[in-house]
Amino acid sequence: MKEDNKKPKQKLKTGEKLLFIVSGVFVVLGIIAFGIMQYVMATSDKPIFKQHTHFDLSEIGQKGSQIYRHNACSECHRAMSEGTNMGNSLDGIGTRHDAVWIEQFLNHPEETYPHRTMDHGPKPKQAYYVAELPKEDIHAMAIFLSELKSDKGSSSSPVPPKGESPFIDQMVKTWAPEEWKHKYKDIRDKEPQTTGAAE
Repeated sequence: MKEDNKKPKQKLKTGEKLLFIVSGVFVVLGIIAFGIMQYVMATSDKPIFKQHTHFDLSEIGQKGSQIYRHNACSECHRAMSEGTNMGNSLDGIGTRHDAVWIEQFLNHPEETYPHRTMDHGPKPKQAYYVAELPKEDIHAMAIFLSELKSDKGSSSSPVPPKGESPFIDQMVKTWAPEEWKHKYKDIRDKEPQTTGAAE
């Protein structure tokens, strides 16, 4: 007759049970809160979060928007608050780059972008087809993207909001050498510029 070598199951200690219960409660509350937030977002007339990007599309920009959607760019990118965040968000891109730079990138991504691109470029990259679109479609899409602007101080703007920050001002006063005050300008006083180069 064989002996049963199986060890008896250990029971959870009181502290471990409490830890599982508290963790479970937090998970359930998180799911409920997420569900409520999704419901409010779907039914509310007002946006929950303040919008810091905007657009005013020209006629060619509207055409470019249709080309953008028709070519499933929103499967990877977010623009006009629609799409996914698998790739870079394009909201506000027109504040960082002008239409010429964007069109150059769409035609020759790896020669234009200062870093290696994930999906844009030659085959087998997923978005290789963008550079093969008709030139007039690429131009229209570049105009569309250049019209997606961001407000000064938004996360997609190269310029922070104007105004004073007591913390930053005190740190500069305490640690920055005196000659820096004459050598450098406060970036908060800089006006947003649409440039052809990455900032």
